[in-house]
Amino acid sequence: MKLIKKYLIKFIKDELYKTGLKKAVCGLSGGIDSAVVAVLAKEALGDNFKGILLPSQHSSDSSITDAIALAKKFDIQTETISIAPLLDAYPIDNNLRKGNFSARMRMAILYDKAQELNGMVIGTSNKSELLLGYGTIFGDLASAFNPIGDLYKSEIFEFAKFLGVNEEIISKPPSADLWEGQSDEADLGYTYAQIDEVLAKYVDERWTKEELIEIYEQNLVEMIIKRIYQNQFKRKMPPIAKLKSRTITHDFLYERDIKL
Repeated sequence: MKLIKKYLIKFIKDELYKTGLKKAVCGLSGGIDSAVVAVLAKEALGDNFKGILLPSQHSSDSSITDAIALAKKFDIQTETISIAPLLDAYPIDNNLRKGNFSARMRMAILYDKAQELNGMVIGTSNKSELLLGYGTIFGDLASAFNPIGDLYKSEIFEFAKFLGVNEEIISKPPSADLWEGQSDEADLGYTYAQIDEVLAKYVDERWTKEELIEIYEQNLVEMIIKRIYQNQFKRKMPPIAKLKSRTITHDFLYERDIKL
């Protein structure tokens, strides 16, 4: 854990500073993923990091109080901006659409705050969410760089304890808090512990579907594999139709931080 912490702090510094920028923001939701990122970013960047609280009229009280308590414990600068007026201006009566819209409005504000500070947005999506596509494209899945995208959700819980994240955040059920009573594990149908065990074997250890079904519930295995493939588009830049000799994402493949 100590080595992971050291590496991720260096990762945050490297990814930010090589752009010539010095400041960064992330959304501070009161959840465990953003808490871990915020603690790392604070240690990496000091007062050049700010956590942005973006509650709506649907946010639970604990999401706000837990985020504020974390910021107080780790001396993190914060700013609170309600997205309630944006949801009132564009009312939606479907929970999924409302959740996606809320996530995109929050990310739009985060990118604007980053520009205001002449900084970057740090991502807070874990490996489980990225593989399952459990997030909103151009919403909470967006970022300039992501320090926790190779840590499964169950590993985030362990890492949060090591970092000293507030127990209230660690112990509450995972939720994107997009509408009242929303629960990640209820949406997925399985606990993260169950999901991550299969994900790790399928992705990292390259088990086959047939090998997994011999040990794990077939519905769980099929759900995970289906979601990985269905949501690949969320993990890639938009495809570009190739018409020229060198086409972006095909054979014009410079690194994002290429220098002259």
